[in-house]
Amino acid sequence: MQVVNIHEAKTHLSRLVDRASKGESFVIAKAGRPLVKVIPLDAPAAGEEQRIGFMRGQVKVPDDFDSMGAAEIERLFEADA
Repeated sequence: MQVVNIHEAKTHLSRLVDRASKGESFVIAKAGRPLVKVIPLDAPAAGEEQRIGFMRGQVKVPDDFDSMGAAEIERLFEADA
């Protein structure tokens, strides 16, 4: 496991976070003494998360969806003020 000094970690934080998010753990040390271990969270990797279609098969759209409530909408817009 890689040990990174705290100054290097501050300087290259974005790069280290990217590496950790890809599964690479490392230790941050100060004056050669290990302080913290950085490990990735259990989250899907970029590109693996699927949002479109995530409820496929769970929602039923009625056949008359486009005309639902048409009479009520027409009545509301034609009402005398």
